[in-house]
Amino acid sequence: MSRFRNSACTSIMVGKKASLDGSTFISRNEDRVIAIEPKRFLVQPAVHDRHETYVSAYNKLTVPLPESGMRYTATPSIDQSAGPNEEDGFNAANVGESATESVYANDRVLAYDLYIKNGLAEDSMTTLVLPYIHSAREGVERLGQLVAEYGSAEGNGVQFNDQNEVWYMEIATGHHWVSVRIPDDCYAVAANQIAIEQIDFNDPDNYMWSDGIREFVNDHQLNPDDDQWNFRHIFGTNTKLDHHYNTPRVWFAQRYLSPVAAADQTPESPDMPFIRQPERKIAVEDIQYLLKSHFNETKFDPLGDSSEHDKKVYRPIALSRTAQSHILQVRNNVKPEQAAIQWIEFGLPSFCAYTPFFANADDTDVSYRKFPAKMKLTNAYWLNEALAMVVESHYREFYDQDEAFQKDLNEWARRKIAAVDAKASQLDGAQLTTYLTGQNHKIAKHYNKKAKRLLFDLMTQGAEFSKLTFKMDPNL
Repeated sequence: MSRFRNSACTSIMVGKKASLDGSTFISRNEDRVIAIEPKRFLVQPAVHDRHETYVSAYNKLTVPLPESGMRYTATPSIDQSAGPNEEDGFNAANVGESATESVYANDRVLAYDLYIKNGLAEDSMTTLVLPYIHSAREGVERLGQLVAEYGSAEGNGVQFNDQNEVWYMEIATGHHWVSVRIPDDCYAVAANQIAIEQIDFNDPDNYMWSDGIREFVNDHQLNPDDDQWNFRHIFGTNTKLDHHYNTPRVWFAQRYLSPVAAADQTPESPDMPFIRQPERKIAVEDIQYLLKSHFNETKFDPLGDSSEHDKKVYRPIALSRTAQSHILQVRNNVKPEQAAIQWIEFGLPSFCAYTPFFANADDTDVSYRKFPAKMKLTNAYWLNEALAMVVESHYREFYDQDEAFQKDLNEWARRKIAAVDAKASQLDGAQLTTYLTGQNHKIAKHYNKKAKRLLFDLMTQGAEFSKLTFKMDPNL
């Protein structure tokens, strides 16, 4: 998230040989400063023969737009006064982008390459990159070109995926960045701290970097190591804040996905590897579990039974101020036109379900597309915010029912996706897009119906938990 306006996110990436079904995954919790920041889910149409200039409402960054751009999905903020903040989505070429993960450079490197006030910031990244790229690698290249030309207004980590590759890019200073291809048999977790480690400048197939970055480091004597070129060591931070706010989230994810390899790590370990091999194949449900997590079944769980100190000492992955969470999946077991699925969760992830939407669509459901002036339960954002608030208010009493609700929808989603795939395999072109769009509407309707039913059930039960009660004589 943006250095100036927001506070934090958590990102999880999975290569195709590390996943259970051969998909590539990128994912992130979009965390904001305030607990309520409404979002929408939209399909932005393709454009042709356009002659326009983009101007950021946030910092007045001004960029001529390409004449043509592909259709793409996005989850913009309702309030556009700080820029579009489209955050994440797929384009018509099945390329996914998630932007951004806030990262913070140290004062040594920033002394020589300050951020550019009206440079490229989070609010503009998806808008200026996603409609124009045809692969994950192209995403890094275009974003790097924009940073070279306009500079960066802040430190950001950005994820890209396509059917074959996952790339993670970290922009650390006003003009310098690196990017690494996540190996197919590995995963990576980023949590608001510069994470990328050693860069092999002899391997441009798996690493990319800004022009002049080695000269910049050498000229200003910034490398603390004699035997390696470690981006995290040179550009990153290692502070008390990192050890309480950032590293614990990486620790929790790695102990879940690589429990043996990560056994000696602690929440404050400063040098946990960025890229790891999982000790079992990773399913979409595993990514959901981590994005929903709050140090579950440890003494650090804010919803647990340990001391107040332990419950508050570390920042968990899921937060009340998560505006939306997303998982971008590109599958390799179906034809490309139906391969991309955007899993979306509005509100606090711990208590709500991820809804799967096929990216090859020309519209989104009205419950995700339109936002009412006042709270209405017909709107997906408000419905999920309300459900989360009710579940958390009586967490011990409602936990089992909420878990059953999420499990039931995950089971339904797998069956539904398989059924849609079977029909979609027989369709092509506009007919396929129309079919998948219609199925997205049906999926949204089913999820909204289930969420509303649980909300009403829990509200009815919750009436019995009021403190304004009194044991009455049954004869009165």
